[in-house]
Amino acid sequence: MKQPSQTLTRIAFGVIIVFVLAQVVWWIVFQQRYVRQTLTTTIANWERDAEVANGALARGVFDAALRAEFLEAYPHLRFADGRFRVDTGDVAQFRREQLGHVRMFAYEGPFFVLVVMLGLYIIHRSLRAERELKQRQQNFLNAVSHEFKTPISTLRLLIQTALYRSLSPDKQRSYLEKMAGELSRLELTSQQVLAAARLEQSPLRAPLEAFDLRDVVRDIIARLRPGLEARGATVRLEVPPEPLTVSIDPAAFSVVLSNLLDNAVKYTQQSDKPVTVRLEPADHLALLHVEDRGVGVDESESKRVFDKFYRVGNEMTRSAKGVGLGLYLVKSITEAMNGWVRCEGLEPGTRFTVVLPRRVAASVAQSGPRPSETHYLSPENYQETAASGS
Repeated sequence: MKQPSQTLTRIAFGVIIVFVLAQVVWWIVFQQRYVRQTLTTTIANWERDAEVANGALARGVFDAALRAEFLEAYPHLRFADGRFRVDTGDVAQFRREQLGHVRMFAYEGPFFVLVVMLGLYIIHRSLRAERELKQRQQNFLNAVSHEFKTPISTLRLLIQTALYRSLSPDKQRSYLEKMAGELSRLELTSQQVLAAARLEQSPLRAPLEAFDLRDVVRDIIARLRPGLEARGATVRLEVPPEPLTVSIDPAAFSVVLSNLLDNAVKYTQQSDKPVTVRLEPADHLALLHVEDRGVGVDESESKRVFDKFYRVGNEMTRSAKGVGLGLYLVKSITEAMNGWVRCEGLEPGTRFTVVLPRRVAASVAQSGPRPSETHYLSPENYQETAASGS
């Protein structure tokens, strides 16, 4: 549903556009009328000057000297065949000049409209971006409130039940497991909010060292697998036989992969949640694919999902947990480690691909990792470096 401010903005823009178009059309019509009137009046005056001069000539007023002075004073007249006549060349020149003014308005009017429309479009884009940012911030506040309030309420209820009721050992264990799950949820939300705040204050500049990406991914999945399986996920890992040496910060990369796995499980609604993690070499790149069979992502949202606070739908009715920071952290951390990330829809499901350069890692591995140095390479610069063979 559109907000009143959006409706008023659209009405204001519509009024401005209509006014500008009407004004430009009026300018052109007015100029055409003015030019026609000027042409008619001026040519009539020139013909009257010729008639007056011919009348004076018939009365013998003009001699040769006076005729020359008269022609100099009235350059639009010519004396030929014993009579004063309006110079047809001057008439044609004057007509071209006046029609040139009409053409000038005909060209400048649409250009003026185009400039105004472009300005209005830029203003509209800015206002829409600001509205979307405010909406995402409001969604973030709603989500954070929900993500903190719900676990706290659940914990309070479980604790009160355990305090005032006699529970069997199995029931106690079930309650403790639920408490641990809610505490993990609180911890994850807090970590994401704090990590996003740290990235805002100072971009990640962790020292990068050479690691075999296969070993790093195996360790992360082994650590996360019990929690993922408890949520119904089945994680399958596919790795190539050859090493994939990359320059990364393992702790930061753990945040990337854990968020992608959490996202894959969170947006798979069925009880069976298959997730495939596949490592793939591609020339001088190492690709990490995380594929799920969830609800998927529309092509129009495949880039926006990495924006801070961005989540599809209404925070008050959405069933999926989260605050809209997970994929923002994935993108920011991956870029800080010289890579980039992309999202594409499957039938069904979604594939997230993290791309890391291998050539930089190879040079680091040969010279030995130096924690004091950080190696950065943008996607564009990496393409140039790979092409040059350096």
